[in-house]
Amino acid sequence: MQIIIVDDNPVNLKLMESLVKRAGDYNALTFQDSAQGLDWCLKNAPDLLIVDYMMPPPDGLEFIRRFRENPLNADIPVLMITADHERETRYAALESGANDFLTKPIDNAEFRARLRNMLALRRSQKALSDRAAWLAEKVAEATAEILDREREMITRLSRAAEFRDPETGAHIQRMSNYSRLIAQQLGLSPAEQETILRAAPMHDVGKIAIRDDILLKPGRLDFAEFEIMKTHAEKGYELLSGSASSLLDVAAVIAQTHHEKFDGSGYPRGLAGEAIPLHGRIVAVADVFDALTSTRPYKGAWEIAAAVRFLEEGAGSHFDPQCVAAFIARLPEVLAIRGSFQDEDPVFTQL
Repeated sequence: MQIIIVDDNPVNLKLMESLVKRAGDYNALTFQDSAQGLDWCLKNAPDLLIVDYMMPPPDGLEFIRRFRENPLNADIPVLMITADHERETRYAALESGANDFLTKPIDNAEFRARLRNMLALRRSQKALSDRAAWLAEKVAEATAEILDREREMITRLSRAAEFRDPETGAHIQRMSNYSRLIAQQLGLSPAEQETILRAAPMHDVGKIAIRDDILLKPGRLDFAEFEIMKTHAEKGYELLSGSASSLLDVAAVIAQTHHEKFDGSGYPRGLAGEAIPLHGRIVAVADVFDALTSTRPYKGAWEIAAAVRFLEEGAGSHFDPQCVAAFIARLPEVLAIRGSFQDEDPVFTQL
């Protein structure tokens, strides 16, 4: 353990250094110049500081005060050596941050006892710190494991919806990555970007509750069928909401609001403008673009330019104009994502 001794009297320094070496396997570093000693202590972390009270500036009180200003030194034991028996001096030292005192002339037995006590305190502090670090590491590992399981569950639920829906796993991959691009362009934090990437695949999970004759119908739905189809938004919300998982909460909001329109003409609740949660507004743009540019049993794929024009024309009515602008600003990356996840790929790759 590293012990720092600061005293302007070379005889005292030699005496205390000798006592430290005889007390155990400790490393004593001495400073006769208090300014040099303070400079070392502000750049390093001793296990014990032994400092004289009466010294040329900085004196012992100023030394300790400046030493304690660094939060990293808050728990390091400080032993003050003083020839002053006055209570006011000791009170001032305690106020500055001293933990204990030794009175000159130094008694060898008392010095060794106080040295052992203060180093025992330091060992306990280090042990507690190491224990806290170990616990923090274990908590981080457990949290990461929970997040991995949560992501796996979301992926599997997304696949369950995919198995009943003519839309493909590649669609889910593309639109979720498009959503992240929009979030990034809008200036959302990396954590929020990751959340929307993970939650967006759940947007249509409510289709699990839709009858096959409607969900798998090759042609356009009639009015009554479409009214049933629209219930998938609320069904998805009911399935995902109420979870302790913040990720599932976001997925629930996306499932419920990604068919809302900026002018209030969407469903299920007819929300308008910024009353529509941002995650829902983002996914609406990503989902519609990919649906337009993908082949479906009831339609062919649109050209990219036509799909972009549809978004632009719908900005302010169907879509949030800022989300449309963010999407178009990242169009080269959108096309790269589109090329990476093709409908003919039968494998649903976990995000």
